[in-house]
Amino acid sequence: MDYSSYIVDKIKSMGESQTIAVSEKAKQLKKQGVDVISFATGEPDFDTPDNIKEKAIASIRAGHTKYTAVAGIDELKSAICAKLKQENHLDYSPDQVLVSCGAKHTMYNVSQVLFDAGDEVIIFSPYWVTYPAQVRLCGAAPVFVDTTTSSDMTISEDGLQKGITDKTKAIILCSPSNPSGKVYSKKELEIVAKAAIEHDLIIIADEIYEKLIYDDFEFVSIAALGEDVKERTITVNGVGKAFAMTGWRIGYAAGPREIIDAMRKMQGQATSNPNSIAQHAAVEALSASSASVEQMRKEYQKRRDVVVETLNTIEGFSCRKPEGAFYVFPRVAALYSKGFGDRIINNSVDLCSYLLDEAHAALVPGVAFGCDEYVRLSFATDLETIKTGLERIKHAVEKLSA
Repeated sequence: MDYSSYIVDKIKSMGESQTIAVSEKAKQLKKQGVDVISFATGEPDFDTPDNIKEKAIASIRAGHTKYTAVAGIDELKSAICAKLKQENHLDYSPDQVLVSCGAKHTMYNVSQVLFDAGDEVIIFSPYWVTYPAQVRLCGAAPVFVDTTTSSDMTISEDGLQKGITDKTKAIILCSPSNPSGKVYSKKELEIVAKAAIEHDLIIIADEIYEKLIYDDFEFVSIAALGEDVKERTITVNGVGKAFAMTGWRIGYAAGPREIIDAMRKMQGQATSNPNSIAQHAAVEALSASSASVEQMRKEYQKRRDVVVETLNTIEGFSCRKPEGAFYVFPRVAALYSKGFGDRIINNSVDLCSYLLDEAHAALVPGVAFGCDEYVRLSFATDLETIKTGLERIKHAVEKLSA
C-alpha cells in the first residue's frame, strides 16, 4: 500500500536535519568497523556531573515518578527564576516559566503559539537548522538576514531593517550561536531590541549555550536591556549543553504570562509534562555549585584554541575564533572547484562527503545552516581525538588540486 497520499505536504517538504544525518552516517560507518572521527555532533562528550545523577536516583527512590503539572514542578520553576535573576538580571515569577522536553521542544511551542500562515520571521544566518523548519511547519515564512557579509558575523542595523516587512512578527536570536559560536555584543543586541520595539515584534532569544563563553567575553541576555525589551522577549534555555544533560531533555522558556500560558496549553495537548525524574535532576543542576560547568568550559576553551589555530594552517580554511558554544564555522569556499581523482568539490556537501570518505572525519556542510561556503566542526570531543581528526583533514585537503 502506498501511504504517501496520506502524509501532509508540510511534512513531505520538510528536510532531514543535516547534523543528525551526518552523525547517523558516521555511526553506521563505525558499526562497519571504519575508524570515523566525528566533528558533527552538537553534544558534550563529558558525563553528567555525579551530584545531578545522584539527585535523579534519589528522586526515583522518593517516588517522583508520576505525572507533574504540565508547566513543570514548582521547585524547578523557582530554581529557574532564581537562576535568571542571579545570572541574567531578569525578574520572573514561576507563572512566567514553562518547562518543556528540551530547548528544541520549547522553540517548537513558541512557534506553534505565535506563528501562522502569512507571518514572516527574521532569522540570522548562519542559523540552527531547526529554526526555519519549525517556522515553516506553522505555515509562516522564514526571512534570512545574512551576517557573513562581515568577517565577524556582526548584526548590522541596515541588514536587519531590510529584512523587516509589514508581515514580520518576530526575530529569532541565538547567542552564543549554533553553528558559528558567535556571541552577540551588547551593541548588536541593542540593534535587535530597537528594531523589535519600532516594529512591534517579538524577540525569541535562544540562550542554550550561555554558560560556554570564552576569553572573558561578556554574555548579555537581550531581555535585560530594559523593561520595554523584556516585555516582548521570550528567553529560551535548558540544562542540556552546559551541564552535559542532553539526553535528560529539559528546556524552559521565560516570558510574558499570556504567551507562556498559551505555550502551556499547547504542551498540554502534545507531550504534557516533561520527564519527572529529569526535572528533579535539573533543580540540582541549577541550584548546586557550578564548579563542574566551569571545568568543562575551561576544557572547551583549550580545544577551541587548538582547533582554530590548526584549521587556519590548512590551505583553503579560514576560521574565526568563536566567543562561545563548542563549534567552529570555517569558510572553505577556496577549496571549491578543486578535486581529487574523479571527485570535484563544488560545495559544502561535496567537501564533507569527500572528507568523510577520504579522511574518515565527519563535518556538517554549511548549507544546512544557510551558508554553503562554510562547514561546521564541533569540538565537543577529547583533545587527542581532535588533533588526530584535524591531521586527517589536513592530509585529505592536501590531496586536492585545481
